[in-house]
Amino acid sequence: MGTLADIGRATPPRSAPGPGRAASAYEVVALACRAPSVHNTQPWRWRVDGTSLELYADCSRALPAADPRGRNLVLSCGAALHHAEAAARALGWEPTLQRRPDPAEPGLLARIHLADRDPDARETPGAQDPAVVLRAIHERRTDRRRFTSWPVPVSRLERLAAAAVEQGGLSEPIVDVTARFRLELLISRAMSAQEGDERLLAEQRAWIDHSRDDGIPADSVPEMGFGPLAHRSRFSRAARPEVPGPARDLVEASDGVVVIGGPDDSVEAWLRSGEALSALWLLATRTGLSVVPLSQVVEVDETRPALQHDVLGGRLVPHVVLRIGWQEISRSTHRATPRRPLDDVLSP
Repeated sequence: MGTLADIGRATPPRSAPGPGRAASAYEVVALACRAPSVHNTQPWRWRVDGTSLELYADCSRALPAADPRGRNLVLSCGAALHHAEAAARALGWEPTLQRRPDPAEPGLLARIHLADRDPDARETPGAQDPAVVLRAIHERRTDRRRFTSWPVPVSRLERLAAAAVEQGGLSEPIVDVTARFRLELLISRAMSAQEGDERLLAEQRAWIDHSRDDGIPADSVPEMGFGPLAHRSRFSRAARPEVPGPARDLVEASDGVVVIGGPDDSVEAWLRSGEALSALWLLATRTGLSVVPLSQVVEVDETRPALQHDVLGGRLVPHVVLRIGWQEISRSTHRATPRRPLDDVLSP
């Protein structure tokens, strides 16, 4: 089992890019930092040495109330790691990854070596158009606005889950009616438990308009009002939601649901799940779908094992649940959440 202490609290000091270093490597880091992260904490640091990149967990940006073990922190870093790999390939590099390369330095989550790609080498079958990949990295958003009622086809959910599995995670869509109903009830129970935790609520409030460089902008938080629990959000600016109506209102919601997890609840598995999350999310972005993480059911000790055994049949240890749907075509583009300056995430 992994814990935040296993990752290490020591964080390399920050520095700005030095002279003579490869500008393209810094471009990879800048694109990697567009990855999603819990509460938009951006809990990572990068070290660039020529054409080598190192990714560190920045435990000074941990969430002790919501994420005491660091699961969501490492998931966030895993998403940044996959963003870096995808960006590097799109920019013409051939990246080679080492995950957890140094047991003596637990905060070092991964090392990436960037090699020049042979211009005469054949493209890997199924390789994405670089422009399409870069556009997806720039356009990816966490859009918490209510989805449309258009259902997401099961085939789409299966393709998204397959993208996560191809990246080394475990994943499956929840399409069975009984499993979906059980999941909805667990999400409701988890959210209700967290709504009574004043320490956790204070932590959430602290990350709304946290700064101009991180956190959740208040105008990105929708006024959710009342309604089915399927549409409740961790950051809803609403009164305490009323008790939901009939269970069928939750089961018949048109949102798709995909779970990402691993073989266990270790730091290594969390990192892989973060990479899988990024792969799924970028594919969803390219195909017009919107993704919203539902971490609460995994964060609450009571509901996490129930999700694993009663909904997933023990086939994987859940790390994050994703709600997937369509946004209205006529809606304006959701603006990106802020990002830390590059010199704030770099270490010597």
